Amino acid sequence: MNFTPEQLTTFSIVLLALGLALAGALLGVREVRRVRSDQAIGRAIHLGTAASAGSQTEAEEARPANPTWADQDLPAHWLHTKLGRMLVADEDRRLIDQCGFPSTRAQLVFLVVRIALALLMPLLMWLLLKSTGFLPQRRGLAMAFAFVIGFLLPKWVLSYSASGRRERVAQELPLFVDLLRLLQGVGLSLDQSLQIMAADFGHVMHILAGELHIANRQYSQGRTREHSLQRLATLYDNNNLAGLVALLVQVDRHGGAVQEPLQKFSDRLREHRRMELKERIGKITVKMTGVMVTTLLPALVIVTAGPGFLAVIRSLGAMTK
Repeated sequence: MNFTPEQLTTFSIVLLALGLALAGALLGVREVRRVRSDQAIGRAIHLGTAASAGSQTEAEEARPANPTWADQDLPAHWLHTKLGRMLVADEDRRLIDQCGFPSTRAQLVFLVVRIALALLMPLLMWLLLKSTGFLPQRRGLAMAFAFVIGFLLPKWVLSYSASGRRERVAQELPLFVDLLRLLQGVGLSLDQSLQIMAADFGHVMHILAGELHIANRQYSQGRTREHSLQRLATLYDNNNLAGLVALLVQVDRHGGAVQEPLQKFSDRLREHRRMELKERIGKITVKMTGVMVTTLLPALVIVTAGPGFLAVIRSLGAMTK
């Protein structure tokens, strides 16, 4: 029995869908078993803790208030498998952190979205090409292109968002230095200054205030100032921010006056910002030259040389008569 290329493509897609459905069902069964096992272990630990405390009712009420229960209920082990590390690489996790989602839930959402788009885009492309009568021989190439687009689209969105946040961090950094210098000038300690900046200046420093809040929480939980500020120094790939964090760590470790170093650091930031603006203005000038050549020059040629061309055309017409 002979099959047409279209029928073979249809059978292949049906078999692929059945295989994916079977794999999804197996993963679902495995996940249900893992959740039940975790719930049983959690109940046993919970009952043991309640018995040792002498009050099971208080332990039941205290369990939802624990912020780690929400992450424990998530299938975070998917991210640590070989396939999970391939689909959500270290670079992708760094981009997720730069976008302001430092949680396991965000990584799982990225994993699910990437898999869904990688499977749905080829299917939608096949349906579209089938309805438009596209050549069957080229549908495979189009579906492969749709698979690549669906696989890379979430990362492109994350890269765009992370790039915007890095730019906003660079814009907020001079204000951060000035506020820190002002709070240090009125006699506050470094810890008090960082606490006030995280709590009261979130409306002007949307990103840095949130990062300071995370660093302050880690510091209050027992980490050193250097470890708590390590994320802020390395996450956004900003050398000026890394230098400022190194200065704060040095002051926290050895003490000393911070007014003069912050003043010099602020002046250097403003000079660097001024040089960036000059560079952007130079690039805009070059771009506007091309725009003027393509838009203004033809109109200028028509206005200035148009009467001459008309006169030459009329003279040539009179000579031919």
